[in-house]
Amino acid sequence: MSSVPTLTQLEQSRQVEQSRLDGERTQPERNRLGQFATPSTLARAIARLARSHWPAGRRIRFLDPGVGTGAFYAALREEFPRRQVEGALGVEVDQGVATVTKKLWGKDGLDVRVGDFTKLRIPSNGPLANLVLANPPYVRHHHLAPEDKRRLQARVASELGLRISGLAGLYCYFLLLCDRWLEAGGLAAWLIPSEFFDVNYGRTVREYLTHRVTLLRVHRFAASDVQFDDALVSSVVLLFRKDRPSSDHEVKEPQQERRVRVAELAASDRWTAFLNGHEHRLSSGPRLGDFFSIKRGIATGANSFFIIPRARARELNLPERFLRPILPSPRLLPEAVVEAKADGYPDLPDPLALIDCPVPEAEVKRSAPSLHTYFQRGVKEGLLQRYLVSRRQPWYQQEQRPAAPFLCTYMGRGTGKTKPFRFIWNKSRATAANVYLMLYPTGALKEALRARPGLAAEVFAFLNSIGAEMLRSSGRVYGGALHKVEPKELGNLPAGALAKLVGSEYSTSSQLQLFEVHPPGARKRVARTA
Repeated sequence: MSSVPTLTQLEQSRQVEQSRLDGERTQPERNRLGQFATPSTLARAIARLARSHWPAGRRIRFLDPGVGTGAFYAALREEFPRRQVEGALGVEVDQGVATVTKKLWGKDGLDVRVGDFTKLRIPSNGPLANLVLANPPYVRHHHLAPEDKRRLQARVASELGLRISGLAGLYCYFLLLCDRWLEAGGLAAWLIPSEFFDVNYGRTVREYLTHRVTLLRVHRFAASDVQFDDALVSSVVLLFRKDRPSSDHEVKEPQQERRVRVAELAASDRWTAFLNGHEHRLSSGPRLGDFFSIKRGIATGANSFFIIPRARARELNLPERFLRPILPSPRLLPEAVVEAKADGYPDLPDPLALIDCPVPEAEVKRSAPSLHTYFQRGVKEGLLQRYLVSRRQPWYQQEQRPAAPFLCTYMGRGTGKTKPFRFIWNKSRATAANVYLMLYPTGALKEALRARPGLAAEVFAFLNSIGAEMLRSSGRVYGGALHKVEPKELGNLPAGALAKLVGSEYSTSSQLQLFEVHPPGARKRVARTA
């Protein structure tokens, strides 16, 4: 008679099967399907977190809407007594994966249902789940068919009365549609991307978490701590109970030893600043956006074609009147100050030129045959089929972005005292591509710079005085400590010191209130603190 495998043996078999299944699909296929398995240690830590909030002796009806090979079920069995688990349901859309999961856990009590969770109907009879542990598929919106988006949006509207953006990823729909499967007072722990904290398409999820349920804990991973080896994504664990929060309810963020009132989160469009221990009350003081018009640089749609070395443009005999100086990538700018040559081009060893021509093709052919020949090369290369290029008239005319005296890099990495973004002082007439944000002085600052030429150096010094943590809190973060900042986000940074430099009316305004929380000791990973 064969012996019954132990829980440890089952989990070892599960990990072997998971590795085999992962190896059967390419990385692009797994990205498209959102198949990123939860590491067993992390699943166990999340189950332990749920156990810390579970009433002693209460029976469990478990649900995992994207069960995979059963990492969360294995964690549930490790953390809770078997007799306490009244029932367990796992839903898996992949038939091959579901077959493996049934073989592993079917006899141990897990009911594996094959299907798309977002299409399943809630059981009309029988009790609902009271414990959800889930890592939903991370499928970005552009991998969802238009008809699927419409179906998902309609179902969220029908079941929850919420409107959700078509830019939302599949994980947002999983979290929201699971609401009807969870009984009142039930507990849910979700491992999802932290991008919903700040992006516009995460607003519906933020509304749900602050108005429909009681959010108990927010465990953020350090930005450099990517939880999945094969997915560059910064993660967060949310723990909530299905009941409406009280007005004075506080959410705990253990990694920073931070508590935030749910009313504050509900009123904010960006959560990262709150949960980082920074809160910008922008109405009480000047912002960077009060002194600059901040815009993304030029998006050409085909940089390798439209941006070429100036020397190469001369070899091709391209007319100077259709060339504009443009800055290179930030990694090719060794200095933070870009000096200018007499003709306005950056004083760099190999300056670049942007091809920008506003005249019709017939005139180009007549008056600039060498440029026309170059454009025909682009046509043969299929440039007219590219999205941005195909929407321009003529297709070779660029966005109009004059040179900006100050720039900020759009993305970068940085932890500790290392800043994720660089400021550039541009003394040339070069424009910039969309890897930069362009800062155009306005109002009082613009007038002050005209009247006081030496002020530019002081403004640049102010920009460089903005601290690393402040810069990180201004934007959003992705896996591997990759930070991005949009124009509006950069414009929200406090600028009280700049107001004093300018001597504008802002200098007499009430000062910006900045709240900081300094946690005792070093940060810990959620797997250790859960």
